[in-house]
Amino acid sequence: MSNSLSLAKRPNLLAISRQIEHLLTERNLRGMQQVQQQLRPGYILRAARLFNLPAGSTVLIGTGFPVLDTFETDGPVGAIALYQCAQQLQLKPYLVCGNPLFSLLSQHYQCLPLAINQPELSQQQAAQLLQQQQPALVVSIERPGLSAAGIYVNMRGEDISARCGNYDELLNQAACPTLAIGDGGNEIGMGNVHAALASLNITPSITECDELVVADVSNWAAWGIIAMLGVLRGQDLLTNADLAGLLQFLIAHGCIDGVTRQATLTEDGLPMNAGEQLIERLRALTAPYL
Repeated sequence: MSNSLSLAKRPNLLAISRQIEHLLTERNLRGMQQVQQQLRPGYILRAARLFNLPAGSTVLIGTGFPVLDTFETDGPVGAIALYQCAQQLQLKPYLVCGNPLFSLLSQHYQCLPLAINQPELSQQQAAQLLQQQQPALVVSIERPGLSAAGIYVNMRGEDISARCGNYDELLNQAACPTLAIGDGGNEIGMGNVHAALASLNITPSITECDELVVADVSNWAAWGIIAMLGVLRGQDLLTNADLAGLLQFLIAHGCIDGVTRQATLTEDGLPMNAGEQLIERLRALTAPYL
């Protein structure tokens, strides 16, 4: 496949983006349709373009939302999918996370560690990581974002700061574009739409980003971006999408559903086939343009 579509096949990119944006929030599980109204249309397209980088470019992908003494499945699945897509595009991706997720993922992927519960070191660590890696893009997917009180709070209103690493500072200090993905309002990036979160039952994050993508499930946003990127490049980048394999891998190594807190093949309480159906709908939507 060529990297650019012929004029005859070139789609209305904004229209495709809007279709994906609505698809990703059609269940409206936690009020993301309301948040979506505050975002400038075409954010999936803009997010995909951020990934359309020269070969060899470094991309940092932060993930990992702590639940109990482990991490939830939503976030790592999408982060790995973006990582694998970046590799397919000859980019140089790194997953950035804290333990226990780092100990697991670093056995299988290129990873960078994030210090847990060391706020006094967060600015220094972020500066060092950015200086060492010189990323072309910094991504956050389903990572807790600091609240106005300077703490991390989960969907149940619990202070989870003791189990969080500060990834916010990487977005705050990055000289390159920053992209954040969330599905509830307490994730990094939601500072972009702070007013829209006022009516939601959540302690919102105030951390901002250059481009925010929202979805009913954060993992799903990753598939949406990959689908849109495929349209930009004229190739099916969802060919190797393996939600079942990724969920099975994570559950087998201790991750749990963030909503039910059970070790099941689910994402935010939704059965795996909901995510698989979404991927198939994305493929059907974008197939005519590949």
